[in-house]
Order: sequence, then structure tokens, then C-alpha cells
Amino acid sequence: MKIVVGIDIGGTKTKLGLVCKKGLTHIETSFPTTDYPLIDDFIKHLSKTISDLLNDKFELLGIGIGAPNASSKNGTIENAANLKWKGVVEVVEKLNVYFDIPIKIMNDASAAALGEKIFGSAKEMDDFITITLGTGLGGGIVANGKLIDGFDGFAGELGHIDITLGDGRLTGLGVKGGLEAYVSVTGIKRTVYHMLCKYTEASILREYSYKELDGETIYKAALDGDFIAQKTYNYTGKVLGGALANFVAFTQPEAIFLTGGLLKSGVLLLEPTRKHLEKNLLQVYKGKVKLLESGLTDRNPAVLGAASLIWNEN
Repeated sequence: MKIVVGIDIGGTKTKLGLVCKKGLTHIETSFPTTDYPLIDDFIKHLSKTISDLLNDKFELLGIGIGAPNASSKNGTIENAANLKWKGVVEVVEKLNVYFDIPIKIMNDASAAALGEKIFGSAKEMDDFITITLGTGLGGGIVANGKLIDGFDGFAGELGHIDITLGDGRLTGLGVKGGLEAYVSVTGIKRTVYHMLCKYTEASILREYSYKELDGETIYKAALDGDFIAQKTYNYTGKVLGGALANFVAFTQPEAIFLTGGLLKSGVLLLEPTRKHLEKNLLQVYKGKVKLLESGLTDRNPAVLGAASLIWNEN
């Protein structure tokens, strides 16, 4: 069977899967990215993990990698905020020492968009945007049927667009008022504490320190009718919806797909986002843009997106 290794390098975990042309992941595994502060040690362990997944029934066509701050043009990860390897890291060159096959790397959100086009719900679409909502916020843009990766391979850094004119929270890359500081797993925690200061209503969330608080706790509190938790989701949806309305203006997508851990909150986030997206759209765009969950949600969209970098050319 012909397969591709899809790799998602995250700040906490690195996930791998063997993906066939139908978009099925046959074997998956993961290991802590944080266990390897030196890039050469990480690459060595990654190559061994890939080799351990393979057996005689698989024919390896290539390796696709999705990672933060990855350049599709240079084969590098450059100055990623949530990885321990600083500066310019020659990921493709280092991995090619172990595997003499095609290896491609791309910004993880752009890879997710390509995965949506090849394996997900955007197969019949030529114009759409994918927004990844995890530790940070990333964007992948497809226009006129082609992925927009930019001059140097860094297009789509939508999480670092200033939405407050320089007078807001800092993102991981030091941008004041950047979108991901408000709309992400970490951003929603920060909003909880903003709401706790702003309002005096009772809330279960007052019992948690910042370190103890997680998305699951906020989600459950909102389902139970907690005032602060519900205010937090409404505010997050308002910020995201307004930003998405701005994004619509530069490519006029048919749809915007949302994916990532923050989407586990379902309608709590989707409803206010959809409301404020439509409210803020220019008149010429109103009623034309669909807001959808990724069609890969029941699988591993990050691994499939990474694998699509190879399958897109086979």
C-alpha cells in the first residue's frame, strides 16, 4: 500500500500518522515535543519513530510536516513562539539525512486548509479560509483553487493581526492586540479573568487559579449556565466574528472552516461567531459566506493536512 507520513509538530506534542490516498490514517502515534529541546535530538527521535511505524506492506511516498512558523519555500521553521528551537531550523534538510524521499513542510494552518481541500468538506470549493483554534490561532487561505502560501511561505498569519490598534494583549510573537491573544485556548482563559474583574456575579470559575483553569472547565461551566463562562464565549465569538468579517474582504471565500481544540465548545462559540460575522460583513457579502466546522473533525485534521502536502502532488 502506498502511504504518506503526516506529521504535526506542536508546542506540546508531535503527532504522526500513516495516511493513504483515501485520507485514512492507518497507524497513529505521538510523543512529547518538549522532551527534545535540541533540534538534532528531536529529528533523530522523529526518524526512529517513523521507521518503527513502517513495515513491508507500506510503500512510503514521502513525508509531510505541518508546524508553526514553517516556510514551505525554505523547508524551515523560523522563530516559532511555542517551540524551544529558536532562530531558523533546517527541518527538511536534517530529516533528509535519514530519508531520501520527498519531504515537505508548511505552516500548520495552511496545511490544514490543503487537507480540507483534498480530504475534507472543501473538495468542491475554490475559495475558502481555514482557521485553526488551538494554543494559538492560524489561518490557511485558498483562493481561485490554489493555496496562498506567499513569497517566502509564511502567508496566513491571521492570529497576529492587530485587532485593537496596538493597545491590547500580546500574542506569542509580541504583537499587541493580536487576534490569537483573544481567540485561542489560551486567549479564552485570559478573557475569563477579564470578565471576573469586570463583573461581580457569582461564578465557579472564581475558585480556579490561572494555572488550574482549562478549556474543559470553562466549557462545563457555560453549559451549567455560569454567567462568567457564558460572557466569555459570547465575547470570544464577537471578537472572532468581527475579525472573520474583515478577512472575507480580501478573498471573498465561499466558506470559513473552523478547526482545533477550541471547537469542542460547539455552539457556545459557533453561534456568537456566526452572529457577529454576518453583522459585520459588508452588504455585498451578506448571506454569502458559510461558517462551518472542519469536515475532518472526526479524524486528525493536523496529520491529514500534513500528509496532503505530498498527496497533493501524487
